[in-house]
Amino acid sequence: MEPKWSNTICKRVLLTGFTLCVVLVTKPTSAMDIHADPEVIVQNGTTGILRCTFKSSEVVSSTTSVTWSFQSSQPDNQFSKSQFTVFYFSNGKVFPGEEEFRDRVQFIGDINKRDASIQLSPAQFSDNGTFFCDVKNPPDVTGTPARVELRVVLKESLPQSNTAVIVGAVCGALFLLVLIAVAACVVMRVLHNRHDYEGCTSLESVSSQAPKPRKKVESSLEGSRSTSPSGPLQGPVIYAQLDHSGSKNSFHKMEPVVYADIRKN
Repeated sequence: MEPKWSNTICKRVLLTGFTLCVVLVTKPTSAMDIHADPEVIVQNGTTGILRCTFKSSEVVSSTTSVTWSFQSSQPDNQFSKSQFTVFYFSNGKVFPGEEEFRDRVQFIGDINKRDASIQLSPAQFSDNGTFFCDVKNPPDVTGTPARVELRVVLKESLPQSNTAVIVGAVCGALFLLVLIAVAACVVMRVLHNRHDYEGCTSLESVSSQAPKPRKKVESSLEGSRSTSPSGPLQGPVIYAQLDHSGSKNSFHKMEPVVYADIRKN
C-alpha cells in the first residue's frame, strides 16, 4: 500500500509543478480598450477634431501604432465601399494615407499619454461618414476599433452651443436669489412693524391705566372742598384813615393802609 500511495503523491506534485511553470512562462494577452467620441459635428470649411484614447496594460513603446481609417456614408463616394487608411503612425513616424486626406489630416495626440487624436482641416461635405481609430500596443494587439461618426454641415445647421443653456441657468439662479432676498426683507419688515405695534399697544395700555390715581386725587380734593365751609370767596379788604379836624386849610395826606385777607379754598 505504501508504494502506491507514494506514487500518487509524486504524480500530483509533478502535475502541480508543471501547471505553475506553464502559468509563469505563458503570459496572457490583454485586450486593448479604445474610446472615441460617438459623433462629431463640424461646420463646413472649419477644423474638426477627432479624439481617440486607449488603455493598455503594457508600457507604451516605439512599437505602438495608430491607424485611422474612413468609410464614406455617401453611396457615390469612392470611399463608400470599404475602409481606407487616412492616417498611420508607428515607431514615432507619421505615414500619410489616401491622397484625399494627405494634406488635411494632422496628428495632435500624444502616444505617451495614450492619446491618438487627429484633426481634419478643412472639413468638407465629402468627409461625411465613419472614422475608425485602431491602436496596437504589443503584446496588446487585440481590441475593437473605436468609431466616430463625422457630420459636416452648414453653419445654420449647427446645434446650439451649451453657452446659451449655461447663461440661462446662471440668470435663473440669480433671479431666484433676488426673490429670496426680497422675500427675506419683506418678512423682516413685517416682523419689525409687528414689534413696533405691540410696543404702541403696551404704551397705550400703560397710559390708559395712569390717570386712575389722578381721579383718586381729584376725589380727595372734592372731599376736602365739601368739608370746607361753603360761602362766597372774600377778596382783599382795604381800610383808609380820614381827617376829622374840620380845618379847611389843613390838609393831611392820607396814608392808605391795605390789609389783605385772602382765604384759601
